[in-house]
Amino acid sequence: MSPPTAVPCPATTGESLADEELAWGLASGDAASVAAVYRRWRTLVHSLAWRSLGDAKEAEDVTQQVFLGVWNGRAGYRPERGALGGWIVGITRRKIADALAARTRRQELITSAGYGLALRDPARGGPEESLDRVLLRAELARLPAPQRQVLRLTFYEDLTQTQIAEHTGWPLGTVKSHARRGMRRLRCRLEPEPRG
Repeated sequence: MSPPTAVPCPATTGESLADEELAWGLASGDAASVAAVYRRWRTLVHSLAWRSLGDAKEAEDVTQQVFLGVWNGRAGYRPERGALGGWIVGITRRKIADALAARTRRQELITSAGYGLALRDPARGGPEESLDRVLLRAELARLPAPQRQVLRLTFYEDLTQTQIAEHTGWPLGTVKSHARRGMRRLRCRLEPEPRG
């Protein structure tokens, strides 16, 4: 079946259009068809998301993502391949899976952060440690790029100088020089001025 040459656009809001007409209208980017698709399937999409996620706010977010996906994917939708409702439900299932995966990642981050906090020395920490981290990051950013890269790989990635040389492709002597010069600059900038 070939697409109609003109998509019917009744005086109403498109509610009287058949699914097939809506599908062709959506594929062509007709605004009235897009609005009618949203009105016709939003309750189903929201219900599926709410049942799967158990959270009304997440379900609303998924519903918006689904219809954004419908809009963005309209050019790839082929009405002759299957029903519009089935295509929308397929997008809904993928967006629900994405939301569940994001929830799992957030939970892992929270657990990881909590584990890191539990291992901290209670005598250390507090506002002073946070301020030190901010100052150190600011000073690292001021270093020349090679020195900054070597120090970040050393302290944040926990790599040895040999591993850094392999990672960057620089000679080991160059890595050592960048590390030494970077540490010297940081020390000069971060050590308190001697009082005299």
